[in-house]
Amino acid sequence: MQTQHDLLLRLPEVLARIPVSRATWYAGVKSGRFPQPVSLGPRCVAWKASDIQRIVIEGAQGAYSAE
Repeated sequence: MQTQHDLLLRLPEVLARIPVSRATWYAGVKSGRFPQPVSLGPRCVAWKASDIQRIVIEGAQGAYSAE
């Protein structure tokens, strides 16, 4: 699903797609539940859009299978 020109999403864009708090997101990154960010600079990170899309799709599939 990854493309050569994958878009990068900053944290506000990620949290708009995955409705969790900032603290929950970073705890999930630390535990391995969510993907690791890509470093853009000393204090700047982003996540691959394809990784975030995969989480959204897996979450939607999980919601339907729970019914």
